[in-house]
Parts: sequence; C-alpha cells; structure tokens
Amino acid sequence: MDAFQDKVAFITGAASGIGLGLARTFAAAGMRVAMADKRAEIVTAAAAALAREGARVLAVPLDVTDRAAWVAAADRVERELGNVDLLCSNAGVNFVGATHEATYEDWDFALGVNLGGAINAIHTFAPRMVARATRGRHTGGHVVITSSVSGLFTGGGAGVYTTSKYALVGLAESLRADLAPHGIGVSVLCPGPVKSQLFESTAAVRPAQLAPTGSVPVVPPGVAREHTPIFVTAPGGDEIGRQVLEGIRGNDLYILTHAEIRPMLEARAAALLASLPSGPVDQARIDAAAPLLNATLYATAHN
Repeated sequence: MDAFQDKVAFITGAASGIGLGLARTFAAAGMRVAMADKRAEIVTAAAAALAREGARVLAVPLDVTDRAAWVAAADRVERELGNVDLLCSNAGVNFVGATHEATYEDWDFALGVNLGGAINAIHTFAPRMVARATRGRHTGGHVVITSSVSGLFTGGGAGVYTTSKYALVGLAESLRADLAPHGIGVSVLCPGPVKSQLFESTAAVRPAQLAPTGSVPVVPPGVAREHTPIFVTAPGGDEIGRQVLEGIRGNDLYILTHAEIRPMLEARAAALLASLPSGPVDQARIDAAAPLLNATLYATAHN
C-alpha cells in the first residue's frame, strides 16, 4: 500500500502514545482516520484536536474485548468515513512482575486486550477487506499489528506481557501469508520503549472484576517515570508513526524501531540455531514437510 490520500485508517488505542502518533501521521498523509479507544473522553478530545488542524477524523469509543461493539464500530466507520483500507490493531496493556506471581486476572486482562483485541480486529475487518478485493472494488490495503520487542526476545519480570506479544508476532506472520493472495499487506510493529502513557492507561482501563494482580510498580515509589533514563531517551509516538508509514509503503513484515536491539536478536537466533540436532539432514522428512518448510514468507519480509 503506497497511496494514502483519501484512504481510511482504523486505529485502536488511538487516544495517546503510539496510537495517537499513528493517527497524526496518517492524517498528515491525507487519510481519513477512525480513532478508537476505550477512554471515550480522551479519544474524543484527541480527535477534536486533530480536526482543528484540518484532519478528517472520527472518535470511536471502543472496548477491544467487546466483540459485539466491534461490529457496530465497523459499521459506523464505513457509514461516516468509508471502507477501511488500513487497520492498525494497536491497543495494549502492560504487566510488570514475576510470571509465577501473576494472577488469573492478570492473564485474562492482558491476553484479552493484547491478543483478544487483535483477534477481534482481524475477525471484524479482514473478511470485509478480502470481500472487497474479491469483488474488484479494493486495490491494496494493509493491516498493522502492534506487538513489541518483547515479542522477539525476553527476560524475567514480564511473562504475561511477553506471552501476549509473542503470540501477536505469530498471528501477524500467519495473517500475512493468508492475505497476500488478496493483495493485502500485513506488518507487525515491534517497538522498544516509547514515550507514552501505557502504564497509566493500563490502570485506567482495567475492569474492577480483574483488579487482583501480581504486578509491581515499574519505578520505585516517589520516582516520576517521565524522569527515568529509559523514558527520557525514548522516541515519541509521532516518530513511531513515521516509521510505520514507511513500513507500510514497503510492505515490510517487521517494523522495528530501535537499532539497539540487534545484539538480542542475534543472541536469540544463535541460540536457536545452536540447538538444532547434529547429524545428517533427512531428505525424506524434508520432502514430506515441504509446505511447512516453505520460507517464502520470510524471504520477502523486507521489500
């Protein structure tokens, strides 16, 4: 997808952070933008601010875990803005704490929003995009799923979050293979630390019935997170938005935002390769598993 003027984008988690940066970037590229977020007042104010700058935007209060609400939101956007060409499943919540101390509520909350929200987005919009492509009324189109560097490598203290983000990488890779024949691209965004309100928004949208938690504060009491080195040095949502726009233009499978993660990627890849069993390769097994071993998806990951 390389033409954006007058196309329609639908973004979840659009009230702040990366989602708001995506909305600003796409609006500046001439798109009509549907900004979805559970925080109705905040997303409405954010959309109004963009509208005052001349953007054509629509605020869509949406709980991404509410499947019925997804259908209503999609129908409304199509009525008021037009058919969605670019879907950005970006809404997410965080978890910091030991994996074995996480509660069932932590798992239900994080997986429901991070993974379930993406599943609901795809289930709602991808069939509509494919149907239009099949009828010849849609050329191109793209889906962006926001994962994280925590979907590519990990360590201790974030098992719940990491589980959801690893799942999103696999989901995006598979979806790309499925949608490619229809001319629809798929990218997975794996950002590192970003200046956002992720921790604050996580607390704001967590349902009362899922309150019991094993999470711990991300910074010690009395320390302002915005003054920590990791926050101060992080890019903002607008910078991420520009990187995503270029990734969509190139139909890149992976959109990575932080060159500093190279050693982690190399270490993980080396660990995987070093773990392969030694000895001769069984050609019969290769032939039998030929569809499984088709590496075309990865060979075209960066166009």
